[in-house]
Amino acid sequence: MRVIAGSARGRKLVAPEGRTTRPITDRAKEGIFNMIEVRLDLDDVRVVDLFAGSGSFGIECISRGAAHVTFVDRDRTAQATVRRNLSDLGFDDQATVVGATVESALMSIGPVDLAFCDPPYADDPWQTLLDQIEAGMLVGHADTPIELTDRWVEIRRKKYGRAHVVLARRSE
Repeated sequence: MRVIAGSARGRKLVAPEGRTTRPITDRAKEGIFNMIEVRLDLDDVRVVDLFAGSGSFGIECISRGAAHVTFVDRDRTAQATVRRNLSDLGFDDQATVVGATVESALMSIGPVDLAFCDPPYADDPWQTLLDQIEAGMLVGHADTPIELTDRWVEIRRKKYGRAHVVLARRSE
């Protein structure tokens, strides 16, 4: 796993050991960012990386110019991995790592420009999460197709191997 583009292009990232996370593949990450950057300039945006795992998505955003990323994961190994990756790349000042459940963290995180949501477990809580996320744009990543709520308008949907990705914007 590596950073695809930007100031940290080509730098390797570590992933948490075990099966508690589902790292996004480089191919899927590259495709997602191709979809995003046509619609959103990442310079100076605020991002939240929910169920952060290694922090690969949020770190890619920082590398491409995001002002700040909040990484949320309740798993301590994942939190330590995100902190290590941020430190190794010199991105500590542009990030906050929150050790909490996503549901509780979303109550204190204000609106952001972009949210990445990738629940690592089979019982994906999409309906609840989609009603709680306050973002202008959302990237959903899961093992099954993601059903959007009325708060979101689908922009694009793509499948990368077994991974389903949906890009959506807040409805007006």
